[in-house]
Amino acid sequence: MAKVLIAGGGIAGTVTAIALHETGHEPVIHEAYDRTAEGVGAFLTLAVNGLDALAPLGLKDLVKDLGFDTPRIKMRLGNGRELADLALGGRLEDGTTSQTVLRSDLYIGLRDEAVRRGIEVRYGKRLADARETASGVLATFEDGSSAEGDLLIGADGLRSRVRTIIDPRAPSPRYVPLLNTGGLAKGLRLDDEPGVMHMTFGKRLFFAHVVHPDGGVWWFANVPRKHADLPEMGTWREDLIRELAVDRTPAVEIVRATREIYRPWATYDFPSVPTWRTDRMVIIGDAAHATSPAAGQGAAMAVEDAVTLARCLRDVPSIPKALAAYEGLRRERVEAVVERGKRNGDAKAVGPIGRVIRDFFLTRAFKNPPKEDPNAFMWQHRIEWEAPVS
Repeated sequence: MAKVLIAGGGIAGTVTAIALHETGHEPVIHEAYDRTAEGVGAFLTLAVNGLDALAPLGLKDLVKDLGFDTPRIKMRLGNGRELADLALGGRLEDGTTSQTVLRSDLYIGLRDEAVRRGIEVRYGKRLADARETASGVLATFEDGSSAEGDLLIGADGLRSRVRTIIDPRAPSPRYVPLLNTGGLAKGLRLDDEPGVMHMTFGKRLFFAHVVHPDGGVWWFANVPRKHADLPEMGTWREDLIRELAVDRTPAVEIVRATREIYRPWATYDFPSVPTWRTDRMVIIGDAAHATSPAAGQGAAMAVEDAVTLARCLRDVPSIPKALAAYEGLRRERVEAVVERGKRNGDAKAVGPIGRVIRDFFLTRAFKNPPKEDPNAFMWQHRIEWEAPVS
């Protein structure tokens, strides 16, 4: 049994802790924020490959209880022309489809389940530094405390401290020229079928919305922006409405019915992080391979990382070899997902001339779709939990 220090108590860190606990290890989560930060975040759609990876840990039904089915996607142009009506990521054998859930609900649900299983969570523990020792690793935190363990896992996100400890020359995240925003609208009566994601390649913005089974409307928008500077919130609502009004969608009505619009945040990804590990430290999730939301795989990749790392630490006899096995199983796949997310997102950040070209090629592509879905490799992936890792 190894004592495992986990930096970061988000989705990646918490699922990793649960998976390690299931395999007999002793994980301790060190979360940088206080518990009062647990309401942070918008919503996400967890793809079926992520849900399948959660099943052996007894977590799939927990997620399904928190979210709602999102089995289909309808895509349109800003002029109202429908491009496609597609399955959103397929189904599992039991009929499970992608699930849309508030990030904070998912975080709290997973955290509470970890605590219920006896996993320790320490709050207000922002990692300052770490070093390998003769027997393991010593981590120090900004509050002056420290902790020792056999292994340090960096599940500390895009601005990972563990990543820079492992490799001080690690690359910075790549800015994808899009801002993200969104919200939850109430009091509307749309004719849309609940659970069907409607996505519009608008003349100026990319806009998506889905009707919750309770009648509320969850939405997000991607706003092209050459630089990562964030706008002032005072005029943000009207700025969005002005940009969305040029399209034939219910977007303006939805934004007006939203009490609180999410503060915009910039989009980043990592094409490749050269160094993921040392003998006693490793990075997972966004710390190793943040991907554009256009892939629809950020949360699922974090879950896959967690389960794969736990399998390697369960089956491979030494920690350094287990970490090497983990990287060998994950690197090629996650870098392909990052690349696919970048390609999917590029169609959202175009100028007026680029939009005309984009709309032409989108229309032609969906009129004559390829025999095989180029995104299928992402959601068709399955992890055999019981299969030993050599």
